Amino acid sequence: MERWKIIKAFTLGPLLEATIPKPGNVNRFRDFEDLTFYDFLFADTSILDILYESTQIGIMLRRGSLEMSEARIGELIKRAVQNSKSVQNSNPNFGVITLSIPLVMALTISKHIYHAREIVQRLITESTVRDTMEFYRAIRIASPKGIKGGVKYDVHDGAVFDELFKDRINLRKLAELSRERELIFEEWLKGYELSYKTFLRLKELTESSSLEKSTARAFLELMASKPDTLIIRKAGPEEARRVQEKAKRVLEGKLSMEELDEFLREEGDLRNPGSLADIMAISLSLLILDGYNLKGKLSQQ
Repeated sequence: MERWKIIKAFTLGPLLEATIPKPGNVNRFRDFEDLTFYDFLFADTSILDILYESTQIGIMLRRGSLEMSEARIGELIKRAVQNSKSVQNSNPNFGVITLSIPLVMALTISKHIYHAREIVQRLITESTVRDTMEFYRAIRIASPKGIKGGVKYDVHDGAVFDELFKDRINLRKLAELSRERELIFEEWLKGYELSYKTFLRLKELTESSSLEKSTARAFLELMASKPDTLIIRKAGPEEARRVQEKAKRVLEGKLSMEELDEFLREEGDLRNPGSLADIMAISLSLLILDGYNLKGKLSQQ
């Protein structure tokens, strides 16, 4: 696929995700105390050079100039996080970075948008231990909330890099070990199943409704279908299930979207469905890459 179409789509998608009002998330009308709409704008545009480099690697992989194991996914994720941290102090886009870079590479190699699912799984499978080490350095820089200590391959353990090297833990093995704790890893392993499913739902909804209404609806359905792993890490599984049940009640007409939004914000960002927001950012990127635009859409706004 054409590199600049991919870069533009994966820049606009996260910006749309941050802009469109969705329950419990930062948007153009609502901030958190330590995370604002402007953090997203600065962070999401700071990684343009890394997206470009990811497409360059994709082109080299397509030509056979590089092997899949030479894609340097971990290093690119780390450098993107460094870019993000250089322009703001929060952590607005670690999940989006981690999902975007392998998929951007895969899309550059692919002939069409759906073929990338198979290729991105190969990239993760053929990644190296160095990729995992660089990914761990990225986590330390981003410092996401709720990262659990005392687990196998604890990111904060001083000896973790020796352990990763000794046990030959590449990104696929890491994802297999951690898939229950983080939705990103599940996406790596399943070829971005949830992201593509949400993209197709957005594609269906936007045929008859505005982008804003379609995104809010698709996000609500996401929340009702799956507990958010960021909420699990910060507040525990029971709280994540409460959020999921509240979303189901909105779909059933028993609760309003405004009531859900206020419930999610009662405890600051503790119930912020951030992992699902990362999925939405990727899904919106795929929607844009698939050709969605605002021409002829004014009647839906």
